Formats: sequence, structure tokens, C-alpha cells
Amino acid sequence: MYKNEGDKGDNNLGGNGSCSCGHGHYTKRKIVVLVGVLLAIFLATKSLEVIRDLGKTDLNSPTISITGEGKVFVKPDIGKINLAVMTESATVEKAQTDATERINKIFESLKKNRVEEKDIKTTNYSIYPQYDYNEGKSRLRGYQVSQNLDVKIRDLAKIGSIITDASTAGANQVGNLEFTTEDPMATQAQARTKAIEDAKKKAEELASKLGVRLGKVVGFSESGAMPPPIFYGYGMGGDVATKAAPPAVPTGENEVVVNVNVIYQIK
Repeated sequence: MYKNEGDKGDNNLGGNGSCSCGHGHYTKRKIVVLVGVLLAIFLATKSLEVIRDLGKTDLNSPTISITGEGKVFVKPDIGKINLAVMTESATVEKAQTDATERINKIFESLKKNRVEEKDIKTTNYSIYPQYDYNEGKSRLRGYQVSQNLDVKIRDLAKIGSIITDASTAGANQVGNLEFTTEDPMATQAQARTKAIEDAKKKAEELASKLGVRLGKVVGFSESGAMPPPIFYGYGMGGDVATKAAPPAVPTGENEVVVNVNVIYQIK
């Protein structure tokens, strides 16, 4: 059947109207690449604008700097104490034997007061020669042996008995008694929350008086102090004939204070 020239022209095109030689596919690829390049340029421009805006916000916006304080009072549930034995003898062997006997008796006294083994830790064991000096000359007098124990006390009602029994058993240095809590970080977090709330309240009151509005927080710092050891003393034990009366050791409350400094932008 006879076909006109227009029909012949249509036979040279692909199903999608593109040239059968592949020129149409090449054009599509160029368009996709061009769109990708334009999109990359757009995103880069937007990123620069965001960075520029952040710079303006942080550097040029006026701010308010406010301090806040948070206090928490907590009753201690843990006591810590250091018990030490110090012996001296003409020979190392005798000094060590005397120290070991005393330490073993101290362990027994702690066990009697229901202090668990996991709560007893040796923090020092040392042997030192001891000299006498006379007219510029030294003479070896003997040897000193020391052993220190850090003891954690969970039953605070037994603190007085623990001190007395350990001294009677041979501890001739007792000190660094302090009271704390099993989870001090939780108490610190409570005080921090109160401090932040205090700073925010102050900032809102100040902003209201100045006729401005608070923006976002752009600066924060924190400082605080845990309570110092409550008691320090020495008990001379091991050489007494009778057992002393247990001392009264009130635990009181610990005051945990956290101070914060918060910097707000103002609008």
C-alpha cells in the first residue's frame, strides 16, 4: 500500500518519539545531570545562609547572663572510715607479725559488726626502717609496718561500736569518717535541676522588667561542692586494758549545692 512522505518520516522515530539512533536518551541524561547540579547549588546556598544566620544570632544578638542556685538536703545512708595499724619492732619479721595480729583482730571486729568483706579495702601497706640520729651518725633502731583500711559502713547505727571495737582490737589510727549517700549523683542532679529552674525564673523576671523576650540558651556552666568530711580524729587502740564506751556519732544531713550560669538570647 502506498504511504506518503509523512508516514515515512514516522517510521524513523522510536516508540517514544525519539530518534532511533539514541540522541533522545542522551538529551534526557543531560537534563538529569543539569537538574542535579542546580539542586546541589541550591542546597549549598541554603547551607551558607543557615550558617550566616547562626553566626548573626550567636555573635550579634544581645544576651542576658543569669546565675541560679539549687540546694538539696539529704540524710546520709553510707559511712566511710579509715582504720590503720602501725607497729614497730627491731626486726621486720616481728613488726609484720604484730601488725598482722592486729589487723586480723580488726577484721574479726568488723565481721562481728556485720561489715561485709566487699566493703573493706586495704589502701596502704608499707615497711620503713627507723633510725636514731646522734652526733651526726645514724643507727638503725628497727622497722615500722603500717596498714590502712578503708571501711564502708551501711548500718549507721553501728558506727560508734565499729570505732570502739576496732580500736580495742588494735587500730591505733582511726580517722577520715565521712557520711555520704549510695547514689550521690542523683542528689547532684536534683540540685542541678533546682538551680536551672532558679536561673530561668530570674531571667524571666528580669526580661519582663526590661520589656524584652527571652530567646534560646546560648551558654551554660555549672559549679558545685559536695559536703566535706564531717569528722576526723585518731583513736589510740590496742594498748588499752578495757574497752571504751562507744562514742555517739550523729549523722545529720548533707547539704548539696549546685550553682549554674545560664546565658539567654533576648529578642
